[in-house]
Amino acid sequence: MIENRSAPPGPLVPGRYYDDVGAAIDWLCSAFGFTEIYRYGPPDRPQGAFLSTGHGGSVALQISRVGQSPNWDDDAELRPLRDGEPISGGISVRVDDVDAHYQQATASGAKVLSPPTTYPFGERQYTAVDLAGHRWGFTQSVADVDPAKWGATLPSR
Repeated sequence: MIENRSAPPGPLVPGRYYDDVGAAIDWLCSAFGFTEIYRYGPPDRPQGAFLSTGHGGSVALQISRVGQSPNWDDDAELRPLRDGEPISGGISVRVDDVDAHYQQATASGAKVLSPPTTYPFGERQYTAVDLAGHRWGFTQSVADVDPAKWGATLPSR
């Protein structure tokens, strides 16, 4: 496998769209503790960026636009959700200390949808909304729990 310093870390790199990528970089790094890997585009109006989320993960930020690629016949609107629109997915980010992370996020003005809660499946989690309305879940493992203990069904092998 070729190592590429331009590729963000992690086997799965979710993306989020923002009207102002520069403001999103600053806010996500301040509120959620992400680390900027790099940005691209004009310095005063970045078109995209990659941020490290920790634990080997990353997220791609891109400017809102119409069309996935200028080379495709594509009129999809790639942008943050508008009020009242249905949510089709979320991103969960593993952190070392969910309570400290929650304190940092709330101090930076994140809107919290659910405070830190410990669940029967061994995770302590909370959910917050960023400045563009994207939902983010943050999770910390607090116990090793057999999935069958809380009702999960394991595939037969």
